[in-house]
Amino acid sequence: MCGRYAASRRPEDLAGIFEIEKWEPEETLGPDYNVAPTKEVYAVLDRPVKDADDPRPVRQLRTLRWGLVPSWSKTPEGGARMINARAETVHEKPSYRRAFTSRRCILPADGYYEWVTGTQERELEVEGKKKRPRKQPYFVTPADGSVFAMAGLYEFWRDRTLPDDHPQAWWVTCSVITTEAETSPLAVAPAEGPRALADIHPRMPLMLTPDRWDAWLDPSRTDADGLRDLLAPPPAGLMRAYPVTTAVSNVRNNGPELLKELEGPEEGTLF
Repeated sequence: MCGRYAASRRPEDLAGIFEIEKWEPEETLGPDYNVAPTKEVYAVLDRPVKDADDPRPVRQLRTLRWGLVPSWSKTPEGGARMINARAETVHEKPSYRRAFTSRRCILPADGYYEWVTGTQERELEVEGKKKRPRKQPYFVTPADGSVFAMAGLYEFWRDRTLPDDHPQAWWVTCSVITTEAETSPLAVAPAEGPRALADIHPRMPLMLTPDRWDAWLDPSRTDADGLRDLLAPPPAGLMRAYPVTTAVSNVRNNGPELLKELEGPEEGTLF
């Protein structure tokens, strides 16, 4: 799954990486090292510019709210639960299938966090001696330092309780598509601990390699079967993972120190 990630790149940098044609300076977000559900996040999408004479899709950098609210929802309350969409079923689930064929995006990240319950902690939990085992967070990121381009969907939701000219009348929300975690060895693995992403968690965000960006973002591609071909996992051996401070577990903590690599799991969270 993907429940927390880091996104520190500036919009100017993202504009160069993704060949952005349009972004609004007033929507600029600061670096976020602890992106949590319901936060505003950057998304790359191809869409015609509103009220423009030219109807062609334009590559834009937009800020969306993480936690998809389907257009048919009566309230936005379920958005915080819909942060992930499974690649295996995204084409058929009512909440995602329309967005899958017409509103796809890329959510740029430095990498994502995932938590592992240490062996000793699991044993105590099984024995009934500990009900809430302490978990060790790991940061997963491309080994070459490139952007982690997560496949995503976005949706529009109209708040009918507000007038048309109200700034919050329309919500634009998004979800991260996830897939089965890789079982192949990590490109760079920690000295002790997980050797593959599947050792950390059975799911992972679906990372799109640059050769798939244009096809994924192209709104003219609406054939579900053809789009599903783009959901194939990236080549193995692109990722590294390393333990980070348990401070990231608190969403109120936010800073580059959360990405600092530890020499090993923190005390009490041995893998």
